[in-house]
Formats: sequence, structure tokens, C-alpha cells
Amino acid sequence: MRNENLVSKEDQNPLKNIDQWEEDLLIRYPDPASINADKEEQQFRNYEETEKDGVKEFYRLNHTYQTYDFVQQKKADYLKFDKEEMPVWSAFDFLNKLVDDSDPDTDLDQMQHLLQTSEAIRNDGHPDWMVLVGLIHDMGKVLCLYGEPQWAVVGDTFPVGCAYSDKIVYPEFFNLNPDIKNPTYQTKLGVYTQNCGLDSVHMSWGHDEYVYHMMKPYIPEPGLYMLRYHSFYSQHRDNAYDHLMSEKDHEMFKWVQLFNPYDLYSKNPNQKSWDELKPYYEALVNKYLPANIKF
Repeated sequence: MRNENLVSKEDQNPLKNIDQWEEDLLIRYPDPASINADKEEQQFRNYEETEKDGVKEFYRLNHTYQTYDFVQQKKADYLKFDKEEMPVWSAFDFLNKLVDDSDPDTDLDQMQHLLQTSEAIRNDGHPDWMVLVGLIHDMGKVLCLYGEPQWAVVGDTFPVGCAYSDKIVYPEFFNLNPDIKNPTYQTKLGVYTQNCGLDSVHMSWGHDEYVYHMMKPYIPEPGLYMLRYHSFYSQHRDNAYDHLMSEKDHEMFKWVQLFNPYDLYSKNPNQKSWDELKPYYEALVNKYLPANIKF
């Protein structure tokens, strides 16, 4: 079943742009340094006070249509990586088409957003493969340009095929998901086994899962965890799926926790120019990645 049959073309992209999801994350999970001393952090996590109706509608669609079968369908389609082949730099040019020129709140292209993350990681002296992860972590958003709706590209990720955690944003919308009627999918473990390990778990489909599989041959395992789980907020904020995680997962999630602040809070208005940064990043990409990547 194709996406356009699930919801009308006019309604399948309720966000003004896909960066609006990340802006909403900063409302839900503000930088701890910015929280007033006289308020508890929990007071800043009021989903009902999100100022944009589009965000709530986005999660309604996401939670309604991210079914177990949908995830299998998208994996079968996209993980063949037969759409096209191009250098990473062409993919970034491709991503820049996502910027909405009519949006007065956004004047940074996608490449600049990625550079802010990677430069913050680099400036703190982390391994160069982690700098590369910062650069490419949102590259899977090219899915939007292959016709996928926003709710199948961005959003908090979560396991499918088992009961939904109430720690996922707007959990009430899962009542609209057809999988809610499948008794097997609505037990705590669902189709999985206790502490089976996340590598055996199917996550909701989006840019995280896509870029993870794309980069499996090239990036060290801690970096792959960062790519695959950087939007899995119900786990790395609330430990909601400990029952599926192995000891290895818990150890690797230390890297996810390390990456998360760079992803959310590394917006630097005084970023160096691309001309200054270009030699370093070209050498970095050449070190780890082939000349062309399959999408």
C-alpha cells in the first residue's frame, strides 16, 4: 500500500518543514543549562503546550501509520539501495532542497545544520569517526525527496511489533494504529524475547534506520548506534525498552547519550565558513566512505 493511499496528499505533511520536529524536541527536552533554577525539568516537558498544531497532527499520522507491516515494506523497498548512486556531497546538495525559502525562521541549509553538529563534536576532541557521524546523521532525510511523507522520515522512533510505551510522545494516538488490534503486538515483548538485543528489534521507519543501514559497511559500531537510535527518545530519556535491550546495547547506549546533546544543542551562529572547513571534511569523508554512496 502506497503512502498516498493512506492519507490525502494535502494532509500527509502537516509540518511547515521537517526541521519543525527538531524545534519541538527543544521544547520537550530543553538544554539543561537553559532551565530556570526555580523550575523542575519535568515542567518543560508538557507536550500539550506545543505551540504548533502541525506537530500534534504529525504525531497522529506517525503513530497511526507506522505499523509492523509498514516497516517491513519500507525496508524491502529502500534497503535495496537501488534509487541512485552519488557522492556524499551531492547528497548534501540534494538535502538543501528541503529548505523552505518562505519560512522566515530558517535561513540555514541542511549542510550548515549538519556542520554545526559535527564541528561541536570535533571541537570537543572526540574521534574523527564521531565527527563524521555528526556530519551524516540526518542524511537519511533524503527520503522526503523520494516522495516519503514527513511522518515516514522524521519523528521519535520506537519499536514496532510489541506494546507501545506511554513514554512515547502522544501515546494516545497509537489507539488509531491497526496493530493495536493484534494481540501479539500488544504484549510487552510482542514478537521479541526478553533482552533479545536491539539488533533483533524492528524500529519505526525513518531517516535514522535508513542512514544506519546505508553506513553499516563504513562506520565503527558505536557510530552506528548513534545513527540508528539518535531519535529513540523513549529509551535514552526514559529507559522504556530496557526489557528488549542486551548488555551490549546498554554499553553502546553510552555513545548514544554522548551524541544526543550535540544533536540537540550544538547550534552555533558563529560557524566557520565552508571554505575554511572544506579541506578537513573532504579528507574525513575520503578516509571512511567510498567515492559514491548507494541510496
